[in-house]
Amino acid sequence: MRWVCILFPQLALDAALRQRPDPDEPLALLTGPAQRRVLQAVNGPARALGLRPGQTMTAAQALSKGFATAEYDAAQIQYWQQFLAAWAYRFSSQVSVHYPRTVVFEIESSLGLFGPWPVFEARLRAELTELGFRHRIVAAPNPVAARTLANAYDALVVPDNETLQAYLGHMPVDRVGLAPEVATALSRMGLRQLSQVQALPRHTLARRFEADMLKHLDALVGSRTLALSFYLPPDRFDVRIELNYDVQSHQALLFPLRRLTGDLSAYLCGRDSGVQRFDLHLEHAGLPDTVIKVGLLSAERDASMLFELARGRLEQVQVEAPVRGFRLCAEDLPSFVPQRLELFDERPQQSLPWEQLRERLRARLGDESVQGLGFGDDHRPECAWQMKPQPQQPTCPLRDDIQRPGWLLGEPQVLPEGQARILMGPERIESGWWDGADVRRDYYLIETRTGQRGWAYRPVGEGGSLWLQGWFA
Repeated sequence: MRWVCILFPQLALDAALRQRPDPDEPLALLTGPAQRRVLQAVNGPARALGLRPGQTMTAAQALSKGFATAEYDAAQIQYWQQFLAAWAYRFSSQVSVHYPRTVVFEIESSLGLFGPWPVFEARLRAELTELGFRHRIVAAPNPVAARTLANAYDALVVPDNETLQAYLGHMPVDRVGLAPEVATALSRMGLRQLSQVQALPRHTLARRFEADMLKHLDALVGSRTLALSFYLPPDRFDVRIELNYDVQSHQALLFPLRRLTGDLSAYLCGRDSGVQRFDLHLEHAGLPDTVIKVGLLSAERDASMLFELARGRLEQVQVEAPVRGFRLCAEDLPSFVPQRLELFDERPQQSLPWEQLRERLRARLGDESVQGLGFGDDHRPECAWQMKPQPQQPTCPLRDDIQRPGWLLGEPQVLPEGQARILMGPERIESGWWDGADVRRDYYLIETRTGQRGWAYRPVGEGGSLWLQGWFA
């Protein structure tokens, strides 16, 4: 088997940066009591100003005031690790968050689906970069070794145990996952690299250290299997972005909306599901949330599609009060059935499939403005169809031996004498006695002088001109 470890060295900082419109803005994460605020992490632009982790807020402000701050939240680290596990779940069913700030998953069975490892790795990196998370990726024969080598390497692929032993042997003892007191004791004994520790007699190590040390060394080389608990995605998506300032314009809300719908798309791809309904919550200070409901006729999970639909709904709402936070909640997550496409797609490049066009029109124009057509249980042509909110199965079976026009006129029109000839008919329709709109008509298939075919009738028992009611395509 082959395992991949993806290490996120600045997970808390990346989580804060991805919620800001300008990721290049100097940013520092703060921790500690109000009397003594300390910089927990800083990004590159903040380092360029002279800021360093461990500085007090007072010392940092003495160097520069041109940086933003955010609270360091340990709970958010765990939340985003779970989010990344949901993202990785689309690539493997064996995903683990056993180690902090990492995602470990088995890929041997996935290479046949996602291509050889260089292609697979490039896809992982592209998607993580799009999501806004910096990372290091290492592939190794077992998960413990992959996690350990990620401390010192990036883009490393270890194909077999022999090569693994060579890389592990050069690792410092304080970076192979041993307990700090064990690593310190080994260093004091003059053992700096793991190969020096492995060269010692096993019974000597067993007398000096706890059994957990030997178990860890065995797991590193693959002679002992680490029991991992595998991740299972939740059945609910709930993500919130806290805005840095009060927002009251739709334009300023588009950035958090795009980020939230992108996260929802990544989550849905991991679960191999779609979303049919979700809610947008605009949070206000001291007022109830403004809730915007987004409903789709079929399950979707494309990020750009979800953004456009949510944007259309958002722009229809008048923002009455300043917005402090933006939240997206989704619980209706049915299985996603991809659209069936022809082998050679004949659609122009810039055209949209009908399903996506329908959803965009509904989001822009409203639910009542886009309707479907369905059959009704009535033989009267003007009553044989009805508007329906979504495509449904016909309520009565179709018959191939009965011809009906595709276009009915709003009101029947008189056909002048000699303008058309009768091709077929009559077909008598008598109906409507129960609702006071009784009709008794003889219908004919006609053809005009220009070759256009139509559907016309005469009232039963009457002569004279025909009344045109519809055209055939």
